[in-house]
Amino acid sequence: MNKKERLIISGILLLISLMTTFDLLTDLNEGVVWWHVAIEGCVALIALIGVYFLIKGTFTLRNSLKKERELSSKLTEENSHWKESSKKFLDGLSKSIDTQLDQWQLTKSEKEVAFLLIKGFSLKEIAEYRSTAEKTTRAQATSIYAKSGVSGRSQLSAFFLEDLLIPQSEK
Repeated sequence: MNKKERLIISGILLLISLMTTFDLLTDLNEGVVWWHVAIEGCVALIALIGVYFLIKGTFTLRNSLKKERELSSKLTEENSHWKESSKKFLDGLSKSIDTQLDQWQLTKSEKEVAFLLIKGFSLKEIAEYRSTAEKTTRAQATSIYAKSGVSGRSQLSAFFLEDLLIPQSEK
């Protein structure tokens, strides 16, 4: 529910509470039975409780949204910093991968599919991204695996990434 809807509902509940309270005061002067007064008092109280929780929820959501925006900003900044500091290494890795794909004599389309496979995209995602049929992408992936001598996506990625991910104890 958005802020405008919360305000409208809060206003309606507040109006109900005020009208019920006014009716309650009138009934007390007229000597209405106690249970009728108790019911109207409960209605007014429940409406006020509803207003309280709607307003409290609005402030809770506002604070939560503020924290999430701060976290998102921080993560975006960290991401930018990491990309900036690792750009020369990533460019070198991309060139090295491209050189190896040339050595395997992959076509331009196969190279594009290979890069996307290494990045972890599914065949369906690759087909959508490249505006091709999934069957075509599957055939290109099979050709890539055959030309590179690997059995699948995991081995293709491992071929390029295995030496990058050496555990700290082995350095």
